[in-house]
Amino acid sequence: MRVLRVGEAGAERPAVLDGSGRLLDASGIAGDLDHRTLADGVLDRIAEAAAAGTLPVLADRADGLRIGAPVARPGKIVCIGLNYRDHAEETGADLPAEPVVFMKDPWTVTGPYDGVLVPRGSVKTDYEVELAVVIGRTARYLDGDEEALACVAGYAVSHDVSERAFQLERGGQWDKGKSCETFNPLGPWLVTPDEIPDPQKLTLRLSVNGTELQHGSTEDMEFPVARIIRYLSHFMVLHPGDVINTGTPAGVALGRPEPRPYLRDGDVVECGIDGLGTMRHTFRQA
Repeated sequence: MRVLRVGEAGAERPAVLDGSGRLLDASGIAGDLDHRTLADGVLDRIAEAAAAGTLPVLADRADGLRIGAPVARPGKIVCIGLNYRDHAEETGADLPAEPVVFMKDPWTVTGPYDGVLVPRGSVKTDYEVELAVVIGRTARYLDGDEEALACVAGYAVSHDVSERAFQLERGGQWDKGKSCETFNPLGPWLVTPDEIPDPQKLTLRLSVNGTELQHGSTEDMEFPVARIIRYLSHFMVLHPGDVINTGTPAGVALGRPEPRPYLRDGDVVECGIDGLGTMRHTFRQA
């Protein structure tokens, strides 16, 4: 099932994208998709209604409608750094013995087609397409991979936008280069796990102004999705609606030779993952 949120920012309603491209209105089952409704099993109820044919048609096509992030404001965004072997190599970093974990401000989340702001003073705004995992049930001290994957509500495309000078050259933690406003487009859909039987068999792509710069596979993750969830659950409680950004493959501007293709005002980025859809957003100066 592909679930999304449609409407102006702050007034989105949940919907289902059916096989013919129609949007089915799920707002009668839940006012929104957030930590409260996900914890209450809303996706199961929406799936049952969709299968029974009882969801009214919201629109014949999504064209012309704003699509928001597929989950309302996450409680937290947990990110995994240097998780692709080729990305670690291109940046000159050793593969970590354990997952590199950092946090990203949940207020960075925007819709899949919303504009993204280049921060004031930025000279190294970079792109990173990632597989996002949305948590659907509380996860703490998990022991096995099967138990970990049972906590997944669904998957989405994430764009972990980064400002490398802020991140690496200004002292302190990575968060300064990761938490600028609009720095985490998410979407376009939340795809439930029944449609993604193996999250380690997905192709990721990202292009800037029509030129493909990233093309990788989740097969190349050093730490796969199940292990990431299990690992994190021993350091923090994962709650419904939390988002995990699982890392990016090679091809980022930071890893390329000069002149590096850092993002500027007017650049258009498209990023997508097989089965999870494609996002497109234009960068503007803040």
